[in-house]
Amino acid sequence: MADLRPGQLLVASPLLGDSNFRRTVVLVCRHGDEGTMGVVLNRALKIPVTDRLVAWSELVASPAFFFEGGPVEPNRVIALARGDRDRLSLEIEDGFGLVDLESGPDATPAAFERVRLFAGYAGWEADQLEGEIGDGGWFIVDAAPDDAFAEEPSALWRDVLRRQRGELQMLAFYPERIELN
Repeated sequence: MADLRPGQLLVASPLLGDSNFRRTVVLVCRHGDEGTMGVVLNRALKIPVTDRLVAWSELVASPAFFFEGGPVEPNRVIALARGDRDRLSLEIEDGFGLVDLESGPDATPAAFERVRLFAGYAGWEADQLEGEIGDGGWFIVDAAPDDAFAEEPSALWRDVLRRQRGELQMLAFYPERIELN
């Protein structure tokens, strides 16, 4: 099993051919013998949260859109939040994790500092992700505290790579279309 733990980021190699994950940054939410689950942090959809989940709209981090969490179950909404650990359904790190949206924010409105909503999630069966990492498709890096709530999500892939050292830092400048260079 790859040296991977919840709370870390999977950063797509610029050479990763899967269009579902081109230049994505995935927050690992769960990783174990049964597989891996995470959410793509840098693909904001142009669907305002107020259009679908008004009750949560005041807690949503800017930009207040739904995000494309990944290709698995795109009609399912996943909520990631920072706040009261007792309100988290799956704690990833201290006071940060997934929230059950059905309980609603009204019970304890001060329980969450920030929330981000994702349509779907990214998932890999046991050993599938390890194979992709071994083939050079993903880089495992530590997350910064605000990566999950980046105000400019479209810049996150480049920003995460820029703060790394060595060759990974240089990949931040890898052209979108290498054939045009």
